[in-house]
Amino acid sequence: MKFYADYHMHTNFSSDSDANIEDMIETAISLGLKEIAITDHLDYQYPDPEFPFLLDYDAYSQKIAQMQEKYSKKIIIRKGIEFGLQAHVKKETDAFYQNGTFDFVIGSTHCVKGLELYGNSFYQGKTQHDAYLEYFEDLYNNVKIYNSFDVYGHIDYVNRYGDYNNRNLNYTEFQESIDEILKLLIQKGKGIEINTSGIKYGLGYVHPKIEILKRYKQLGGEIITVGSDAHAPNRIASNFKEAYELLHSVGFQAITVFEKQQPRFIDI
Repeated sequence: MKFYADYHMHTNFSSDSDANIEDMIETAISLGLKEIAITDHLDYQYPDPEFPFLLDYDAYSQKIAQMQEKYSKKIIIRKGIEFGLQAHVKKETDAFYQNGTFDFVIGSTHCVKGLELYGNSFYQGKTQHDAYLEYFEDLYNNVKIYNSFDVYGHIDYVNRYGDYNNRNLNYTEFQESIDEILKLLIQKGKGIEINTSGIKYGLGYVHPKIEILKRYKQLGGEIITVGSDAHAPNRIASNFKEAYELLHSVGFQAITVFEKQQPRFIDI
């Protein structure tokens, strides 16, 4: 099975990656990918001082432009970014977005009300139901107030972490909240991603779960990208076979790619 594009990957421009951008590109070429989007992190006021998640836009843009020229005959390289969205940093995030140019923007929820979802700090003192519901309510608010993204990343990210006996998200339990998110995304012309890193993190499935993906399709959702969330070359296009099979099983016939934030559909 041939895979067209990996639309979620990080390099050493992100605080949590040591990957050299050329190593990432060379690996993508060796895997036969036709297109990639580099989507390094920008998360204002991320609570862990070891991971500031700030991005030097000028250096980043210059490096990607160099890579686009160097590899122009081998692979399409899109300049992307992954914004960590929170209501209290909207002014700063919007200013960064408006002062730059991008081919592709992922919006993600990595923190809720200043508490990071990675680890256990957000979940302490909360039942699993209450924690997950608070996450989805916050994510809905981000979709409502932000326009500076093209797809929402790993929308069931909340079930990666938390010191619970079972991290398996029960879609039915949160269907009302999730449906409202999906409807608003579609209404605003935004999409979602299949993020295969859920398998890496031991969930046994990609983000989002198949029930959410089915519902997105039922509600009329069409814009969907596929990304590995790779932070190292050996994770590029990881578990894409499962992702493509899942897309087909739900009824998607195409994935989405972007240029200057304009979507284009590629048959799969």
